Amino acid sequence: MAFRDLHEFIDTLGAGGELVRIEEPVSVMLEITEVADRVMKSPGGGKALLFQRPLLPDGTVSSFPLAINLFGSVRRMATALGVESVEEHARRVAELLSPQVPKGVVETVQAIPRFAELLKVPPRRYRGRPPCQAVVRESGEVDIERLPVMKCWPGDAGRFITYPMVLTRDPETGVQNVGLYRMQVLGPRDAILHWQRHKGGAAHFRRYRARGERRMPVVVALGCDPATMYAQSAPLPPGVDEFLFSGFLARQPVLTFESEDGIRVPAYAEIVLEGYVDPEEPPALEGPFGDHTGFYTTADYFPVFRVERMTHREAAIYPSTIVGMPPMEDYYLGNATERVFLPLLRLTIPEVVDYHMPPEGIFHNLVFVSIRKEYPGQAWKVMNGLWGQGLMSLAKTIVVFDQEVNVHDPIEAWCIALNNIDPERDIHFTFGPADDLDHAARGPAYGSKMGIDATRKWPEEGFTREWPERIAMDPAVKAKVDEVWPRLGIR
Repeated sequence: MAFRDLHEFIDTLGAGGELVRIEEPVSVMLEITEVADRVMKSPGGGKALLFQRPLLPDGTVSSFPLAINLFGSVRRMATALGVESVEEHARRVAELLSPQVPKGVVETVQAIPRFAELLKVPPRRYRGRPPCQAVVRESGEVDIERLPVMKCWPGDAGRFITYPMVLTRDPETGVQNVGLYRMQVLGPRDAILHWQRHKGGAAHFRRYRARGERRMPVVVALGCDPATMYAQSAPLPPGVDEFLFSGFLARQPVLTFESEDGIRVPAYAEIVLEGYVDPEEPPALEGPFGDHTGFYTTADYFPVFRVERMTHREAAIYPSTIVGMPPMEDYYLGNATERVFLPLLRLTIPEVVDYHMPPEGIFHNLVFVSIRKEYPGQAWKVMNGLWGQGLMSLAKTIVVFDQEVNVHDPIEAWCIALNNIDPERDIHFTFGPADDLDHAARGPAYGSKMGIDATRKWPEEGFTREWPERIAMDPAVKAKVDEVWPRLGIR
């Protein structure tokens, strides 16, 4: 099922028992975080929450309900993307990327539907006044502090918009970028945009500054259909349009309109903030902020977004999330990315069988990879290949296993790794880009990385001893015990 907007998604979650509507007034100042954190850390990620009456810092009730943990379970993530399992989208991506040339007329005809599907899903222009402009507030009427923007953790520097869709455009090519960058609210019409140097929005900013321009148009959309809300977090290859990817996932085009500055915006967004960043204006100090590492990101300087116009739907809903010590909602978003993008990874590193980024590794700290090992030294080749893949270049630790290891089971993975390695021989250190949030790195965005070869070692790799076999029960015995298990009286 594809969803037109956030309202349809929330209604579906409610009908399926996946949503709790909270009528009790709860403050945006730390209290919603405490409620959401307890729910997110419950088994399976807990339920989605809709706070009907979020309390603002002055004690008044915001006119915008706040939704959080919308994507915080495997089931809701699949529902958001209109499938029973996100693996379905991985298969669709694999089919599109299939390098095989059809061998005859029949195979050619059979291949047409999967390519023709892409012609149906590019973003399309919304005809008429978009729903997100039902209410329009210009200049002096704008007050983003009336939104239920949360202060998430006690040490945060202020209130942060945590689930914005930041829309920018390259001044030279016109290519648009959609990014998920938190925003610290400074006042009724000002907020700081935290786009890290590796991100598309930051690249656009640098180009505007190099051209000496004083106005970089920026649009921030808050809430829209769930496929697009997910797509903005996905590490798409350069030049791939996020709205096209969203349309592919939802199997229907994203309907958009153009802002006054020519930026395409989802017509069914809940709330839209239009404005600009001045590349020549001194940046503002942003942070600290309680981040997904489980630590506070220290303060740093980022550009200020000046809001000139605010529009929203009737009965608009404000989307939010929190990050902190895992597991949190972002784990399930990351897990979907892991599954959907596996076929893309195999394009350049075909020996990869599977990979997993455990929640304890907070995405960039730990990656487990299983491979079909066919020659000596292949684990090192895979590590270096991964460190050359987009944002995978930020991975601090990569552990490579043989294909039979279940990389989704950290206990099994670490047991195999710690048994299979000789530390001096099988651990490799190198240097490269680091995540801006890595407070342990020796410099900003630069540090060391560790690769661990946990595969069984071959004679060509200098291992001359006998390598033992793993313990495993006979399959026939397992099947027989499965059959009699209900009669054994073991509960």
